[in-house]
Amino acid sequence: MLSKRIIPCLDVRDGKLTKGIKFKGNIDIGDPVEAAREYYEQGADEIVFYDITASSDARNIMLDVVRRVAETIFIPFSVGGGIRSVEDMRAVILAGAEKISVNSEAVKNPALIEEGAKAFGNQCVVLGMDVKKVAIRPEIPSGYEIVIHGGRIYTGRDALQWAKEGESRGAGEICLNSIDADGTQEGYEIELTRLVSSQVRIPVIASGGAGKPEHLLDVLNEGQADAALIASIVHYRTHTIQDLKTYLNGHGVKVRMQW
Repeated sequence: MLSKRIIPCLDVRDGKLTKGIKFKGNIDIGDPVEAAREYYEQGADEIVFYDITASSDARNIMLDVVRRVAETIFIPFSVGGGIRSVEDMRAVILAGAEKISVNSEAVKNPALIEEGAKAFGNQCVVLGMDVKKVAIRPEIPSGYEIVIHGGRIYTGRDALQWAKEGESRGAGEICLNSIDADGTQEGYEIELTRLVSSQVRIPVIASGGAGKPEHLLDVLNEGQADAALIASIVHYRTHTIQDLKTYLNGHGVKVRMQW
């Protein structure tokens, strides 16, 4: 059985580490380079970096910040935000990323997933999905809708259908962001995570809602997630990554222990 991964998420705005609740009210809380180094030293399995306003501002990702983070850590590094082409993907990889996360642009241009997978391999392409719970209707049979541009634009796409399409187009992994749970520290969206995890064959990273170790245990077990993305729980120093892994290991979850 593969180890479950614990992955800190760095949301970056104007070069600064930031955090909001339900994709709103972001405040700056630190330096992403310093945070990446700290989480690497604590035993993070990967680091995820999102330039959260690149897509909505229609600008390129901040490659200088990506490069500085990449120089600091020696674990897999996934980067997303404002990636619109294979050339953008290549630039991010050359800046030091091992994985590219595509989200808003992939919804508008699904061929981007195939192009990225062909150019760099499926393992390099992560499909980021920002999801909101909505009323069930014919075009949204799961009751979960894809929202793009940092939670600003509802697309009319069903989340489960989009996850399956993303897999078929060559995504090697899905990062499943619950807008409803984001930043609340009240627990992951277990129903959504289990729905997607049970219907695709590629790994699913659960994102949004971690506030205590029990939340990670729930989403990795009940939610069937392959990895848990974390932010507030470590940004605000409620717990360290070592705390979380020690708890999970003590409750029978296989994690990579390095201390």
